[in-house]
Amino acid sequence: MENLKFEEMGLSSQILKAVTDMGFEEATPIQTQAIPFILKGKDIIGQSQTGTGKTASFGIPCLEMIDPDSRKLQAVILCPTRELAIQVSEEFRKLLKFTENIRVLPIYGGQPIDRQIMSLKKGVQVIIGTPGRVMDHMKRRTLKMETVKMVVLDEADEMLDMGFREDIETILKKIPDDRQTIMFSATMPKEILELSNNYLKDPEFVKISRKELTVPLIEQIYFEVKEKMKLEALTRLIDMHNPRLSLVFCNTKKRVDEITLLLQGRGYFAEAIHGDLKQAQRDKVMSKFRNGTIEILVATDVAARGIDVDDIDIVFNYDLPQDEEYYVHRIGRTGRAGRTGKAFTFCVGREVNRLKDIMKYTNSTITKQKLPSLSDVEQSKADLFLKNVQDIIEEGKLTKYLKMIDSLADEYYIADIAAALLKIVLGDAEKKEEAVVTDEYSPDDEFIEMNRGKFVTVHINAGKKKGIRAKDIVGAFSGESGIPGSMIGEIDIFDTYILADIPAEYLKDLFKGMKDKRIKGTKIKLKIADEEK
Repeated sequence: MENLKFEEMGLSSQILKAVTDMGFEEATPIQTQAIPFILKGKDIIGQSQTGTGKTASFGIPCLEMIDPDSRKLQAVILCPTRELAIQVSEEFRKLLKFTENIRVLPIYGGQPIDRQIMSLKKGVQVIIGTPGRVMDHMKRRTLKMETVKMVVLDEADEMLDMGFREDIETILKKIPDDRQTIMFSATMPKEILELSNNYLKDPEFVKISRKELTVPLIEQIYFEVKEKMKLEALTRLIDMHNPRLSLVFCNTKKRVDEITLLLQGRGYFAEAIHGDLKQAQRDKVMSKFRNGTIEILVATDVAARGIDVDDIDIVFNYDLPQDEEYYVHRIGRTGRAGRTGKAFTFCVGREVNRLKDIMKYTNSTITKQKLPSLSDVEQSKADLFLKNVQDIIEEGKLTKYLKMIDSLADEYYIADIAAALLKIVLGDAEKKEEAVVTDEYSPDDEFIEMNRGKFVTVHINAGKKKGIRAKDIVGAFSGESGIPGSMIGEIDIFDTYILADIPAEYLKDLFKGMKDKRIKGTKIKLKIADEEK
């Protein structure tokens, strides 16, 4: 089935204008299948993954069917999480950009209920909420369901997994039987089928087949790396590709926090998002990510539910996901709205076998590539800079600057002037690189590159006589330099000095972080040990 164009769907001029303004011309497969059925008033079950355009699949026909002359509640959208409710609400507001007299209100926990009650009293045609908060309003009679004509269960499988089945059924029983019911779910477990049999009337089933689960515009690549090299691999790829926005997925909250701190310690604009963050913190982080204040968002799979940012350039699977469907959800965050995107996955040892299962499941090829070297990264930066120069030259508007250059042209060759300017620009970068480590004993880049992937023994100028123990070293190195404690090797403590094994790739961070620091009152000086232990 070929994808329909939105103008072929008989949409109102206001909605069509909004869709065009959002940059969409052609409907996605799930939109092509679902929208016509919903506009006809049919109940539907839609099986679709994140990133396939499912929000617009029910959002467009829902808003088309709202009576703007009535201020009574006409549609209820139920979502599993606050984040998803906010995301769906934002999508609805974009679709209503050129439409008047239709009010949409997100209602969820964590926001003062009094404010929601005041908004509901003013008249709202569409509410988008979590089951728990919707139930609260129903009990208070601030939300009356008698006039509801449409109900949407978004990510129904997730709501059931979170224990909302009883709430969902209570809500559905309070809504008139002649309503239209729409259900979207990534998977179709037994409970979903039971729910549909009980509450949907002769539903149409629309589904995106597996071969369409992954977006063809996403370039999928994997790198075989050692566990201790993952951070180095991540930073090299970020430097190499220079993404405007990127998303890094980890399997645990602890890992998310660890990687975020390490990235921040290396000067990257990164923030974490996971279930332990308070809602206000999550909202703040997402706002910063959307407006580009932070460039890298490090997230768990659960916390990333509901993240809907169209211009994410690269998704990094720092940890290989435990479930094939999680892989699909992750990479679906990039390559949206007709854009291209990249998905990079790190594999350690036998994880390559699991990656083969993912390729089979998604019916796609994930290409193996060699990790770029430091010289590759530097060359990429130089190429990017020269490309920017070319773009500026082609754009023109250089008269003012040409006059400045002319004042030197009589005395120097133009090529020499250009080279000097280039040296000024690149020289600043070199100075910044040199400034990372200022201790006289600091290892240089050549030493680090020569020992990459190996442990290097570091000499510390204090030992047993100062009361320093192994845990003091691990705590100081981790706290001041961001080195994970698990990455620190053997620590041998002598009377007046200590020898500690450190991965070569962490040496610059270590020497910078420990400069002028003290352990148990002793000012610490580090140097590379002259002899092996």
